[in-house]
Amino acid sequence: MGIIKASKLVHEYIRRDEEGNVESIQTAIDHVDIDVKAGDFIAVLGHNGSGKSTLAKHINALLEPSEGTLWVDGKDTKDPKNTYEIRRAAGMVFQNPDNQIIATVVEEDVGFGPENMGVPCEEIWTRVEESLKSVGMLKYRSHSPNKLSGGQKQRVAIAGVMAMEPKCIVLDEPTAMLDPNGRKEVLRAVHELNRKKGVTVILITHYMEEVVDADYVYVMDKGQVVMQGTPRSIFSQVEKLKEHRLDVPQITLLAHELKKSGLAIADGILTREELLEALEKLYHRKG
Repeated sequence: MGIIKASKLVHEYIRRDEEGNVESIQTAIDHVDIDVKAGDFIAVLGHNGSGKSTLAKHINALLEPSEGTLWVDGKDTKDPKNTYEIRRAAGMVFQNPDNQIIATVVEEDVGFGPENMGVPCEEIWTRVEESLKSVGMLKYRSHSPNKLSGGQKQRVAIAGVMAMEPKCIVLDEPTAMLDPNGRKEVLRAVHELNRKKGVTVILITHYMEEVVDADYVYVMDKGQVVMQGTPRSIFSQVEKLKEHRLDVPQITLLAHELKKSGLAIADGILTREELLEALEKLYHRKG
């Protein structure tokens, strides 16, 4: 079993009237199966309302399954006795860093989680330093979070989760409120954590460019996993992605259109460099 495993997971949002009678039931997750290996970088793609954020909340035991089972680090999220250990194993970073930052000094905010866990004082400061260093924010340790940019705040939020030393970090659209530079900063920090610390990453996003370097991708629509595979295999299916109201990276789309116009280019081009290489080969072949 992987570090995160869902089997036939269902989540229903039930709306009731003042008397407690059921008015409507919305199925946000519909019999989802996923299996995430420790140390992997996983991306979950989907447009708004596809169920991806509801899935993220299940991984942190913020929601309980209506049906099916979700295991985090081998523990069933339905059992309340497991909640503390599950939240220690899977840290969560939300879309808006202001919802997560509570202290008036960066280093105090990063140390807040370990302190609540009862970590000894000396070790807290060691973790604060290491976590801030790992996201490139050590020189801002004495700053007020209010003076930071959106990307810097999000990196502080990630450092706060990392200081609790989770095995897995779940990021629920962490770059949605950031400008392009802020997005690059945050993604760079997350990939570094994955590569150097071996932290399992689950990135929930609708930005196609953010999933190009993932190990594996799940595509969700109407609460179901409708596609899964490596980024290259997913982005080789441009028309299918469009059916699920998703775009593809601009370079992938350009390569797809060039292929449709008759050029012998492979499917699933992910980067500018790959496209240039493919065009160069064509040029030399014709030359």
